[in-house]
Amino acid sequence: MIDSHCHLDLEPISNNLKDVIVRSQKEGVEKFLTICTTDTGYQNILKIINSNPIIYGTYGIHPHEADKFSLSKKHIIMQAQKNEKIIGIGETGLDFYYNNSDKKNQIDSFHKHIQAALDLNLPIIVHSRSAEKETFEAINSYKDSNLKILMHCFTGSLAFAKKLFKFNTYFSASGIITFNNSKDLQETFKKIPLDKILIETDSPFLAPVPMRGKKNEPSFLKYTLHKLADLKNVKINEADKITTDNFNNLFFE
Repeated sequence: MIDSHCHLDLEPISNNLKDVIVRSQKEGVEKFLTICTTDTGYQNILKIINSNPIIYGTYGIHPHEADKFSLSKKHIIMQAQKNEKIIGIGETGLDFYYNNSDKKNQIDSFHKHIQAALDLNLPIIVHSRSAEKETFEAINSYKDSNLKILMHCFTGSLAFAKKLFKFNTYFSASGIITFNNSKDLQETFKKIPLDKILIETDSPFLAPVPMRGKKNEPSFLKYTLHKLADLKNVKINEADKITTDNFNNLFFE
């Protein structure tokens, strides 16, 4: 298994990182992608990826932070080039769930991240919440480019997913697919091609059933994998191999 999106720099994981990694490896996690969300937090990302050969990282500014960091495309590129184990740009994107007042900053930041990802030929990790129309419009404006997209913690509609199929888009399933109140999302993942699906924890957030109520960590990834295998009607080891291959195809080819 590969945890395609986790936040190893956040508590309570960061203070117990060695133990977290050991527990995760015992459960079969072989790689981790730890995600940058702020410019100031990036130094911690670099320290973490340098501490262990199976941990990789990204550079990006979360949409909730877009109004705090005035970034240029050049700055994003320069930061991402600091380490060869930085293999993606993000997480970036649009989130209008809580606040619509900073739409302009979020959209501007999203475009700068996309442009940097294209220049670097790296996948872009996209966060989209209550912003399907605007997210698609931004991505669609680069339809003639070879943009590599990972829709992180995908909770969008099937119609949105289908619109993204025409791009080089992968969809990451989080612990949300295990929730009893996520029937629509489960039906959506049934219809997304298995060769376009990755798995993630988004730890320390969104612990899957049966760990809901606890702080999430990569060792819980198996519960999302098991649910995905059930939804796709395949054996667990097949879902494991395909999602692992998908990660490697997206980030290392």
